[in-house]
Amino acid sequence: MTGTLNKVMLIGHTGDDVKLHYFEGGGVIGRFPLATDESYTNRTTGERVNNTEWHNVVVRNKAAEVCEKYLKKGDKVYVEGRIKTRKWQDDQGNERYSTEVQCTDFTFLTPKGESGGGSSAQNTQNSQGYGAGNQSKNDTFANQNQPIGQNEEEDDLPF
Repeated sequence: MTGTLNKVMLIGHTGDDVKLHYFEGGGVIGRFPLATDESYTNRTTGERVNNTEWHNVVVRNKAAEVCEKYLKKGDKVYVEGRIKTRKWQDDQGNERYSTEVQCTDFTFLTPKGESGGGSSAQNTQNSQGYGAGNQSKNDTFANQNQPIGQNEEEDDLPF
């Protein structure tokens, strides 16, 4: 293989609001933690095991401002980018390393109005595309043993 690839795709929940840092040249950097998790059953003990991995996400310029405006703690987001490891010295002069995801693309996955992990019944209905009333009518027709054509006189179609 002649080339290399450094690409990361994550779907997770934000661990905090986006923090912006402005620079003299007008540039801006936004940072936020992103949690991804996995769960599995331990074969020897039969216990359910949950592991959470934390990722440091960095967004730049206009994208950082958009993230700061719309992303809140607990929101679900898709992040695409590349891994970058930085080397720096702490206050005591020790060398430290920090691995970050340099975000190149993102998509907000939390439905509008449900930001911050909270949700209301109205928002849940709107995100599904139809209200609970129409859903129950669909369930009524689907659970009957007769074809829908025999119920033509009811004319209670959801569309």
